[in-house]
Amino acid sequence: MTSDTERHELSRRSFAEVMTFSAPDDVTAATTMLDFVFAEVWRRPGLSRRDRRFVTLPCVAAADAEGPLRDHVYAALNSGDLTIVEMRETVLHFAVYGGWPKASRFNIAVDEQWERIHRERGQEVPVPEPLLPLTTPSDPEARLSVGEQAFREINCIPFAPIRDNPYSGAGILNFVFGEMWLRPGLGMKERRLVTVACVAFQDAPIPILSHVYAALKSRDVSFDEMDELALHFAAYYGWPKAAHLNQVIDEQKRRVTGEWAAEAEAVS
Repeated sequence: MTSDTERHELSRRSFAEVMTFSAPDDVTAATTMLDFVFAEVWRRPGLSRRDRRFVTLPCVAAADAEGPLRDHVYAALNSGDLTIVEMRETVLHFAVYGGWPKASRFNIAVDEQWERIHRERGQEVPVPEPLLPLTTPSDPEARLSVGEQAFREINCIPFAPIRDNPYSGAGILNFVFGEMWLRPGLGMKERRLVTVACVAFQDAPIPILSHVYAALKSRDVSFDEMDELALHFAAYYGWPKAAHLNQVIDEQKRRVTGEWAAEAEAVS
């Protein structure tokens, strides 16, 4: 059995690996929490360290926690787990699912920490990659058609929302699924992780159900990975909301398993 001292030392080593700077020296009541998060949660095999970044970042960005946001942005970039392109795409994805005002603070933190990293390394900050041209259609009709198809494929459902509504047409079809989900700077699994974390802290019943379902049904996130996501989310956003997420995960696992069985039977 690992002693408290050994566990604390393991936590400090893990903290330094994850955060890319030394753990705090002071021993307080928060030490027990840090020991759990870094000696146990970050070291679990169910998600990679890189995957866990995509759960942690939306949590600290939504929590209005300036210090943790700054530290985790710095750690994700300084470790090389995320490129600056992936980080900026994470900010954009978070803006849609976590809110534009909070994303503004997130974006400022990214700019500051990217500059800090290069200053510490004695380097110039690289020129950003050009935004244009976009990879999605510019023609309005083609863009809506692409958005409808992406909505169906990403959500794993056979229908799309109506066009003639500002929210669903201009927002959901034109931008969210007509562009953002299709942008090349971030992979589908990473977008799933960010989205599930966001809908879990939003308490929006339909989005949490639909995005947990789609992440599992698409197989972009495995059952075991989703369980780990819930535990990691609990560490960074709290057990009450994670308990709700865990309940939804259990329900959607049963739903997806039943659908897979029915699909397999239909082709046999």
